[in-house]
Amino acid sequence: MKWTIWLFAALLACKGGQRTVETPVAVDVVQRPSWVGSRPITSGYYVGIGMGMKNRPDVLETAKKNALNDLASEISVTVEGNSLLYTLDRKTQFDESFTSTIKTRSNEQLEGFELVDSWESPTEYWTYYRLSKAEHARIKAAKKATVIATAVDHRQRSKEAIATGDLRSAFDQDLRALLAMKDYWGENDQVELDGTQVSLVNELYADLQKLTSGVRLTILPTRCDLSYDGGYKRELLLSAVQGMDDRELDLVQMPLFITYPGTGGKVTEMKNTDAEGRARVTIQRVDATAQPREVLVKLDLDALIGRELDRALVGALVGTLTVPEQRAIIDITMPKVLMRSQESNLGAPVQDAGVAVAVREELTRNGFRFVDREGDADLLLTLNASSRKGGESNGFFTAFLDVTYSFRDRKSREVVFEGGKQGVKGVQLDFEKAGLESFKKAIPEVRKELVPGIINAFH
Repeated sequence: MKWTIWLFAALLACKGGQRTVETPVAVDVVQRPSWVGSRPITSGYYVGIGMGMKNRPDVLETAKKNALNDLASEISVTVEGNSLLYTLDRKTQFDESFTSTIKTRSNEQLEGFELVDSWESPTEYWTYYRLSKAEHARIKAAKKATVIATAVDHRQRSKEAIATGDLRSAFDQDLRALLAMKDYWGENDQVELDGTQVSLVNELYADLQKLTSGVRLTILPTRCDLSYDGGYKRELLLSAVQGMDDRELDLVQMPLFITYPGTGGKVTEMKNTDAEGRARVTIQRVDATAQPREVLVKLDLDALIGRELDRALVGALVGTLTVPEQRAIIDITMPKVLMRSQESNLGAPVQDAGVAVAVREELTRNGFRFVDREGDADLLLTLNASSRKGGESNGFFTAFLDVTYSFRDRKSREVVFEGGKQGVKGVQLDFEKAGLESFKKAIPEVRKELVPGIINAFH
C-alpha cells in the first residue's frame, strides 16, 4: 500500500512538472553603441556614419563609402559671390551637372580621416569615421598652394605664347591653368598677380575671354562677287590679328571655321592661318537661291581644345566665351543669254505654248538676263522641241515630245551645258491636241529638273 501511494505521488509530481516548463525567450545581448543611434556632436571634427547590409557581398566597402559620403556632406561647400561658378551660373546658366560635379568633388578627395569605431549586428555592419577640421584645412591649403603654383606657371606660358602671335598655345595654356583650379571655381580667394591682388580663377577666365574676343578677322574682298567670267569662283583672303600693347599681332596657325551655302548643301571648310596670319579659301558652287547668301568665318574654338581634356566640361566652359566672326555677302551675277528656239507640234510652229517660254521665265526668275544681240551675250542657248505622232487606240490619240537644249560660250563656242527630255507623252482626242498636251506636260518637268540643272552648271 505504501509502495502504491509513493508511486502515485511520484507520477503526480512528474506530471505537474511538465505543466510549469516554459520555452526560453531569445534576448538580444548585442548592445548598439550610442553613435549608431545618436549622431556624435563634436566641434573639432567632421563626422561620418555609414551602414551596410550583410546580405551584400561588399558590405564593408558599402559601409565605408556611405560613412565617407556622410562625412563629406558635413563639409560646407558654398559658392561664393563673384566666384567663377557664381558668375557662370547667373550670366550663362552654366549646366547644373558641371556645377554640381565641381562643388561636390571633395567627396572623392577626402584625406586625413580616421576610423573611430565599427559595430555589427546579425544583419548590419556600421562604421564611424571622423576628420579633424584643422587637418582638413591644412591639407586643403597645401593642395591649393600647389595647384595655384601650377596655374600661375600655365598663365605665364600663355602670356609668352600670345606675345609671339601663337594664340593656339596661349589659349591651351590658359585653359589648362583654369582646369587645374576647377576644384576652386566656387571660391573667391585672392592671390597676387603682377603686383595686384586678384581672384586667380576669375582672372584666368578673363584671360580666355580676352584671347578670343580680342581676335579681329578680316575678309578681302569684303563682298564676294561671283560672275560667269570668273567661272563663279572667287578666292578670298582671310586674316587674323590681335591687338596687344598698342600694336597688332598676326595670329599664326589659328584654326578658322568657314561655311557658306553650296548647291549640294552647306559647305564647311577648316583652315589654319600661315606665318603671316593669313589663309585663303575658294568660294564656288554657291546655291543661288539661298537666303542669307554669305560666307561666315569664325574662330574654331573646338580645334583649340586638347584632345585629352575633359571634352564635356571644357566644351560647356568654352561655350560661354565670345567667338569672333566675320561675314561677307555673296553677290551672284548671272550670265546674259541669247536664246534661239525652234519648236513645232507635228511640224506646225508653236508660239506661246512652247517650252522656250517656260525656260525663259524660269531663268529670268533666277537672275539670268536675256539679250537680243549676240555681241551682248555671255551664253548662246539653242533649244529645240518637236512633237511626233504616236498611235491611236479606242478613239484616243498619242503624241511624244522631244526636247534638246545646249548652252555654248559665245567667245569659245564650246558647249558649257547641254541636256534634254525625250518622249514626253501626251494623250488626247486627236493628234494635234495630243501634241499640245505633250508640251503642256513637259513644261513642269523642265521647270523642276532641267532649269535647276542649268543654273547649277555655271557655279
